Amino acid sequence: MSDMFEDGPATPSGNSPEFTVSELSGAVKRVIEGEFGLVRVRGEIGRVSRPASGHMYFDLKDDRSVIAAISWKGQVSKMQVRPEEGMEVVATGRMTTFPGQSKYQLIVEDIAPAGAGALMAMLEARRKALAAEGLFDADRKRALPYLPAVIGVVTSPSGAVIRDILHRLRDRFPRHVLIWPVAVQGQACAPEVAAAIRGFNAIAPGGPIPRPDLIIVARGGGSLEDLWGFNEEIVVRAAAESDIPLISAVGHETDTTLIDYASDRRAPTPTAAAEMAVPVRMELVAGLDGQGARLSRAVVQMVGLRGQRLRDLGRALPRLDTLTQAAAQRFDLWSGRLGGALVLATSAKRTALDRVAGPMRPRLLLDLVARRRDGLAVQARALTQAQTRRMERAEERLAQVSARLTPALDRAFADAGREIARSRDKLATLDARLQAAPKLRLADLGKRLDALDRTRQTLGYAETLRRGYAVVRGEGGVVTSKAAAESAGVLEIEFHDGRMTAGAAPPKPTSPKTPPKAPPAGQGSLF
Repeated sequence: MSDMFEDGPATPSGNSPEFTVSELSGAVKRVIEGEFGLVRVRGEIGRVSRPASGHMYFDLKDDRSVIAAISWKGQVSKMQVRPEEGMEVVATGRMTTFPGQSKYQLIVEDIAPAGAGALMAMLEARRKALAAEGLFDADRKRALPYLPAVIGVVTSPSGAVIRDILHRLRDRFPRHVLIWPVAVQGQACAPEVAAAIRGFNAIAPGGPIPRPDLIIVARGGGSLEDLWGFNEEIVVRAAAESDIPLISAVGHETDTTLIDYASDRRAPTPTAAAEMAVPVRMELVAGLDGQGARLSRAVVQMVGLRGQRLRDLGRALPRLDTLTQAAAQRFDLWSGRLGGALVLATSAKRTALDRVAGPMRPRLLLDLVARRRDGLAVQARALTQAQTRRMERAEERLAQVSARLTPALDRAFADAGREIARSRDKLATLDARLQAAPKLRLADLGKRLDALDRTRQTLGYAETLRRGYAVVRGEGGVVTSKAAAESAGVLEIEFHDGRMTAGAAPPKPTSPKTPPKAPPAGQGSLF
């Protein structure tokens, strides 16, 4: 590397070599990566950013310094603990540089909390924040169904937990079980568990897939880091928002996660969760048999008591003939009086009819008809006059409307003419602009082409020759090495103002290799 730097072109002011920006950045990058191949850094996480690419950018800091850190998408998916701002961690990775921004950064491959105390402090702070929102309130919790028809289980399908739950359900009361497979630890645990809880709630009742009446979220025991996925906020919120009653059975009896606070019931073990979900079938059968026997005894006893009560009341009732004798006597009395009463009623009605029909004569009817005819003629004349007046008023209104309509039509035609004239002028203006647009476009493209041609000439090798360089050609083409120049018979050298021919220089006698010159005092080697 130092030899490469020494072979660079010398500055006019001395023998100090000139480095390009890329050469200097690459040298710094190799030094830092060589000295810090793998490091473990303890610090507090500052700003955390995770764009759509899946990579994670964050800062590691202490009371005096800050280091930019980055984890690629594949490394983020393998992390046991998701980094959060304010968390004290120990990051394992390698140092490198980013030449595009002239900064050094740490490529983090793994992150671990700086002791269980820091992890527990962060867990307690998150618990208090969620409790302040009311997610753990007792009035939000729902009662578990006594005998659910369908039970949804959110757990790993390959672990012993699901076998324990199914075995205990089979022993107590077999039920229809839906298993939603999820990762129970690692980076994918929290989003998969939250999606499973929301997925069970999204199943429509009566659809092809039965909707669970109860959800069990289960996992076996483990360390705090292994169970950390069930402490994530996304899981806690999904459990609190669940419309289906939920049992949390995460870890052993001594393990406590935040989902336990948000669930409707906490089970110390997955087996205990199955016991909470369903009763014992044989106990129900025995209880049902006992209740059936009690019901049979109660029915027999009630029938006996009601029969005795009926017999007692029957003895207090009178005989049937005693109840009907008075009614039969009243019937005979009124039936005997009915014939004479009908004769008297008919005679009275006939007398009333004669009294009313006596004053009625045909002349009276004719006078009534004549009076009604005269009244009808008067009403007909009044109706004809009213119809005539109504027609006259209608004709007057029509004439007034017609008188107003003619000026309005004239104004409308005038406005339309003016609008057509304005549109015609606008169309002429647009046509003129359209005719001039190609010329302006061609002029602009000509200017850009001239600028590109000037750039081409500036970047061509002819301009490079004007800055003091030359092109050496031999019989086989351009000569680019000392060995090719020595083997060529005749050399043609092209300068910016012409070409010249030179013979090949005789080979120089070999001499012992001189030691490399020491780097200049002004700027030393980086290595």
